[in-house]
Amino acid sequence: MLINGSPEASVSPLDRSLAFGDGVFRTLRMVAGQPVWWPDHLAKLENDCRRLGLAAPGRADWEQDLAWLGVRRPDAVLKLMVTRGPGPRGYRLPDMPFPTRIAIATRLPDFPDPVAETGARLRVCDLRLGHQPRLAGIKHLNRLENVLARMEWDDPAIDEGLLLDTEGSVISGVMSNLFVRHGGVWQTPAIDQCGVAGVTRGRLLRRLDAKEAKIGLDAVLTADTVMLSNSLIRLRWVRSLGERRWPRPPDFAAILEKLCSED
Repeated sequence: MLINGSPEASVSPLDRSLAFGDGVFRTLRMVAGQPVWWPDHLAKLENDCRRLGLAAPGRADWEQDLAWLGVRRPDAVLKLMVTRGPGPRGYRLPDMPFPTRIAIATRLPDFPDPVAETGARLRVCDLRLGHQPRLAGIKHLNRLENVLARMEWDDPAIDEGLLLDTEGSVISGVMSNLFVRHGGVWQTPAIDQCGVAGVTRGRLLRRLDAKEAKIGLDAVLTADTVMLSNSLIRLRWVRSLGERRWPRPPDFAAILEKLCSED
């Protein structure tokens, strides 16, 4: 772990990330010491910082951190965080904020082979996402809705929970974005009122020529194909949601290759 580039530093108990979730983060793979899809993640991190009025760390600072971590744990899950830094009590911003940059590398889990696995099993969460357009799309540090939703199940047979908003529109999974295919047309829920716009989602939007749309639960249940995406699992096809069952998409390997190919 590095905090502002130092393995010996610590996070202040007055850091606004602890009090308010005032910051943003990215989670991504490191393979053979190289961060996967790094330009996409850096651009997303910088955009999220801009939207919250945070001073984004420079690329050189991040890449120095990644090089240090990559030598010590070349295959890892990276978590990169930017907080607004320490401040006085209360919501008012510090007069001179000093952002905190955190880089953590942990063991890369043995994720199932996306092509060989038997598909993800979903449930619909009871929790409903509230609307806040100013935060929609941002991967900010206040993730209590996701925490509460993930608390709803402990059945190891369930891989992911489907999140709807207060109007009944499907938004995403608890830990992933969602894609559905009707005929030859791919769609993903619009992230303009709530939810997180993930990097993998962005790559799939471009590479599948997918469209953002308001999607109801019926549109998921009647889809020909349903997939989940995030930067760790990359892509998983959905096997079941309640009583609805889907077969493995015959073109899944080709879709995965399209996602992972270099620009």
